[in-house]
Amino acid sequence: MKACFIGLGYIGLPTAIIAANSGIDIVGVDINAEVVEKTQQGKLHILEPGLQPMLKRVVDSGKLVARTTPVPSDAFFIVVPTPFKENHLPDISFVEAATRSVIPFLQEGNLFVIESTSPVGTTEAMAGVIYGERPELKGKIHIAYCPERVLPGNVIYELIHNDRVIGGLTDDAANKAASFYAHFVLGTLHKTNARTAELCKLVENSSRDVQIAFANELSLICDKAGINVWELIALANKHPRVNILQPGCGVGGHCIAVDPYFITAAFPQESKLIATARQVNNYKAEWCTEKVKNAMLKFELLNGRKPKVALMGLAFKPDIDDLRESPSKRIATQVMQSCNNADIMVVEPNIDQHKVFKLTDYREAYDKADIVAFLTAHKQFKTLEWRDNKIILDFCGLFKK
Repeated sequence: MKACFIGLGYIGLPTAIIAANSGIDIVGVDINAEVVEKTQQGKLHILEPGLQPMLKRVVDSGKLVARTTPVPSDAFFIVVPTPFKENHLPDISFVEAATRSVIPFLQEGNLFVIESTSPVGTTEAMAGVIYGERPELKGKIHIAYCPERVLPGNVIYELIHNDRVIGGLTDDAANKAASFYAHFVLGTLHKTNARTAELCKLVENSSRDVQIAFANELSLICDKAGINVWELIALANKHPRVNILQPGCGVGGHCIAVDPYFITAAFPQESKLIATARQVNNYKAEWCTEKVKNAMLKFELLNGRKPKVALMGLAFKPDIDDLRESPSKRIATQVMQSCNNADIMVVEPNIDQHKVFKLTDYREAYDKADIVAFLTAHKQFKTLEWRDNKIILDFCGLFKK
């Protein structure tokens, strides 16, 4: 069997590697020539524990080959980004472009699967695109939708052990896709129709967004009431049927911060709670920004000089290098834009450099800063001790203060 993965990003590359490691011949395709070159050299372009040696092994054995264009295969997988536009409408142009790129290579009996998080109806729409150009294939290829469910930093384990939902446009398509995933997925494969599978992925992440919004809203209430939110949540969670999540400085990443908009755009009257949760989580980043700016202004008024400020963390969650939709990055940007000539140090230990921010070592920044804003709870930051001689804004609960 040969399978072609279109997209070698945070999900496409690990999935391609694990599929290749299971014995399937994999062609990984990406329009970024640099990504292709690094992959061909057996070098990761993303940060994911345990994946590097596996990549080297499958590349050296020839089970994984990276290219910039597709090739004829038995199965094709679309694993490309699905961002939203400025008005929060979903953008499936990458999915359509990836679909069109494989149309010339499709043959009777092939499997075509979309893994990209997509609005309800996308799989049917892409089937229409395929059959519009290749009408002779109608009813002769298997089209399905199968979203990923992984946690960055634990991708290898979760791609193998998590259950998968597989939605086929036909029962045969669902069965065909399930047969492929059974090569490397040890979790249960749940077969359904494509629309249900599409909405299932959106609902999973929207549920998380609502739960996080509740925690973030509590943090706003506690700040105004003079209550330690971390202690409050710990005590409330002693109830046997309560499990409140931990607040942060917002919600980021390409899933939880994006997927709810795919529901609210299609069902605006029916998704009031989901829409409000998005507003709360977006507002939390703005609130954190104002907290930092106010602390800087107060310091300058009291001390007659501008403070040295350390903004700790740019990634959207701890111990990864993914900055997509990151509230931490948004806070850092807004603080820097509002404070000309301020001495601001930006810290992100999981990346070597950034095209916008000049990065500072976390220990140096912590030592030098008058004001420290912890935006992401990276493991490196957990080695730092609380210092009473600094103004510490602990937005991610490192010190629970």
